[in-house]
Amino acid sequence: MEGKIVKGIAGFYYVHIAGEGIYACKAKGIFRKENRKPLVGDNVEIEITHEKDSEGSIVRIFPRKSELIRPAVANVDQALLIFAMTKPEPNYNLLDRFLIMMRQQGLECILCFNKRDLSNEAERAAVAQIYENSGCRSLFVSAVTKEGMDALSEILRGRTTAVAGPSGVGKSSIVNNLQERKRMETGAISEKIARGKHTTRHSELIAISDDTYIMDTPGFSSLSLFDMEKEKLKTYYPEFVPYEPQCRFLTCAHIHEPVCGIKKALEEGRISKTRYDNYTAFYEELREKEKRKY
Repeated sequence: MEGKIVKGIAGFYYVHIAGEGIYACKAKGIFRKENRKPLVGDNVEIEITHEKDSEGSIVRIFPRKSELIRPAVANVDQALLIFAMTKPEPNYNLLDRFLIMMRQQGLECILCFNKRDLSNEAERAAVAQIYENSGCRSLFVSAVTKEGMDALSEILRGRTTAVAGPSGVGKSSIVNNLQERKRMETGAISEKIARGKHTTRHSELIAISDDTYIMDTPGFSSLSLFDMEKEKLKTYYPEFVPYEPQCRFLTCAHIHEPVCGIKKALEEGRISKTRYDNYTAFYEELREKEKRKY
């Protein structure tokens, strides 16, 4: 049977088989000999060893289309960054850090702002405007009133999505809403993998339909500065691209240089000041980090 690893702990890999449930599996010794370790998110083939106890062995790991380093997980298609419209107010510096971190790992990002029921249309429009040219789709939902949840479910359908965001924004409520239709199966999964709950938190996929998975990402909960050269930072700002040909210098950092297309666009309101201010703050942090190396 073929399925997907949703959690791995203490040498066991819990494999979700569509329509069947969860099987606790050990990996065949051949993977150790080949120096290959199964990852959460891997699509695998298993052999049943004890049908009654839902146990098996992983006999094949299918090729990965992607692999994240932190946390170690395979075959993630996209990232869902969850913040709140209020209580707490959006921390755009933190949001942009999340955004860069996800894009460093090659993930398409969706911005999801919860607690839309506590905001008005003008406030939502202001937030949407900040990110309208960032290459991300912005979605406004309410885990309480369920507004926007159908649209969110559609975006996630058929994909494996990493979920990230700070505490207090309603991530758990959104995840619970998304898996309401799978509540019984989710309960069974939780019971089967409960042995891992007292240990250090691990990455875990939650099946919200037979082909749709979400993963809370504990590895992204604390953000250190990005590991990159400061000159590369601007490549993570898609809204800069149309105006870069107007810069006098090819190496323009878009901060102190004269005749800068980005600064001109900023003055004319075509680039978000919030996004630009975060860019300059990150650039300065990276510059200071480089100075400390020498």
